Amino acid sequence: MKRLWDWREQKIGWQVEGNLNNAPFATILIHGFGACKEHWRFNQRVLGDLAPCYSIDLVGFGESSQPISNLPYEIKKPGGFEYSFDNWSQQIVDFCTEVVQKPVILIGNSIGGVIALNASKKISEQCITLILIDCAQRTMDDKKLLEQSILMRFLRPIIKTCVRQRLLSTTIFKNAAKPAFIESILKIAYPTGSNVDKELINILLKPAKRDTASEAFRGFINIFNDHLAPDLLKNIDIPVHLIWGEKDPWEPVQVASEWNNKFDCIKSFNLISRAGHCPHDESPEKVNPILLKIIQEAI
Repeated sequence: MKRLWDWREQKIGWQVEGNLNNAPFATILIHGFGACKEHWRFNQRVLGDLAPCYSIDLVGFGESSQPISNLPYEIKKPGGFEYSFDNWSQQIVDFCTEVVQKPVILIGNSIGGVIALNASKKISEQCITLILIDCAQRTMDDKKLLEQSILMRFLRPIIKTCVRQRLLSTTIFKNAAKPAFIESILKIAYPTGSNVDKELINILLKPAKRDTASEAFRGFINIFNDHLAPDLLKNIDIPVHLIWGEKDPWEPVQVASEWNNKFDCIKSFNLISRAGHCPHDESPEKVNPILLKIIQEAI
């Protein structure tokens, strides 16, 4: 069932599967960059058999509002939004407290994982467990500058100056918001090619065709100094579970393995063979049983 929720002058798209009345807890699915609630098309109904399962569109994506981007150093424009992990996390926190109103298990893919980590700190008593699916490592953050090549360190100020220009970011976005380009990126993200179909392309293309879609893109590519997953994991005291695509082209599985060995809060690490950045959609037949097991054990 699709619905809209009013939050901070924004319209937020969300949907729910499962019985809302009987279960003592709920699961919340948080998508990654460029995706939306429908990206959980093979998971939400399955999880809804256990307990109400919510999926939500982050501000800027899916059916949610796409407000003009206010960068931290710009004069704030009326109706604008600072696209940041703190603001997206607050969206999840308020959704949990205002709409869900029961203990939750947060499940996030890519940047959705970072958002889930950050949100869990603010609703610690309401959050039971975290499940991170190919959580974003955010290698371009300023705090990771010393890990970059000398050339990248030199180019960083130039890159920052360029991407804040709305004309450039809009042009890049419009060139990318095309079926052929989206399909080419999906074939990289999904190494097996499984479930890269017209339905998925349309799911990602439809929000990108809205007039204001480029603002979320501009806001995101200008996030250079924000939360990093390892810093958040240091202060997490609830169980965290990692699910990772073995062939993720963007978030190396070796880093996830290091997190697993380093942080006591991480209770399991499940590797999905041959899968890429979105194993929940590429290999749901492998991921869904793992999700169900984690959820059942958590309660």
